[in-house]
Amino acid sequence: MARVFCIANQKGGVGKTTTTVNLAAGLVRAEQRVLLIDLDPQGNATMGSGVDKRALELSVYDVLLESASIAEARVKSEKCGYDVLGASRELAGAEVEMVSVERRERRLKQALEAVQGDYDFVLIDCPPSLSMLTLNGLCAAHGVIVPMQCEYFALEGLTDLVNTIKQVHANLNKELKIIGLLRVMFDPRITLQQQVSDQLKGHFGDKVFDTVIPRNVRLAEAPSYGLPGVVFDPSARGSQAYLSFAREMVVRAR
Repeated sequence: MARVFCIANQKGGVGKTTTTVNLAAGLVRAEQRVLLIDLDPQGNATMGSGVDKRALELSVYDVLLESASIAEARVKSEKCGYDVLGASRELAGAEVEMVSVERRERRLKQALEAVQGDYDFVLIDCPPSLSMLTLNGLCAAHGVIVPMQCEYFALEGLTDLVNTIKQVHANLNKELKIIGLLRVMFDPRITLQQQVSDQLKGHFGDKVFDTVIPRNVRLAEAPSYGLPGVVFDPSARGSQAYLSFAREMVVRAR
């Protein structure tokens, strides 16, 4: 039975896609079977997994509109070792097309039921807004992983996200909960970041992952090669941190 996790944050530019692709690659190295679902119309997680979004015959768009199954639409990322249910620009139109359809927020959850036995982990990369796409991800997931920078405005955005998750939990998905907060792009030399990190641990306790992802040039370079940092340069500090995070996730998901 696959464990389904959304990687979500309503604030943009916090490393959601970087976290999704590197966690997926890290989990493969921990001998887990992984499906990555790209719910962002920009398709960055698709491209960052070595899959050309322009060449996709079927995508998550077709799955949401029930014209294809996940088994038909997924592709294997040969370089990364996990399956990808990719996104293309068509996905931007799905919001409008799904306004009048039945069970619109549960389309992804129902589609996943057919492939639950194929994977140990399903990771969903959500867009940086509370849209129908994000709602599909939250309704399908067992929990939410929140990547965040240790900055003041990130704390404000976190409050909004926690409230959203509470609403989805109350009305649409009783299983949904925050699995943990992942501190990303962390620079211990900056006093404010250390202070915010301490605040997070004081307020959220063991909901804050032990692993901290440092600010790392090699992680930033990797997407231009169409690869997660874990595959592009496994020895880099950022890649090593994501490998540690993957091991921590395996333990937490038991």
